[in-house]
Amino acid sequence: MELFIFARFHARPGQETGVDAALRKVISPTRQQPGCLSIYAFRSIRDARLFYIHSRWVDEAGFDNHVGQAHTKQFVEEVQPLVDHELDTTRANLIE
Repeated sequence: MELFIFARFHARPGQETGVDAALRKVISPTRQQPGCLSIYAFRSIRDARLFYIHSRWVDEAGFDNHVGQAHTKQFVEEVQPLVDHELDTTRANLIE
């Protein structure tokens, strides 16, 4: 069953550029992964410190494989100190 991922990143004050850069760096290698149907990063127009990733995966196993990739681990290490919360990722299925 297709899996949708929603991830939220709220930058610490002054860390917006770092979060933006980390997101830009992880998107391209993730798009190349088997199992990734799409991935996009977003920045809120009302809160410049708020970012999101939305991705679609063929199934949960495809996303689990992504989590173990070197570029994903590097992204988590890079972005964690730049945000003011624990990483917040939601796995979801489409309501049809």
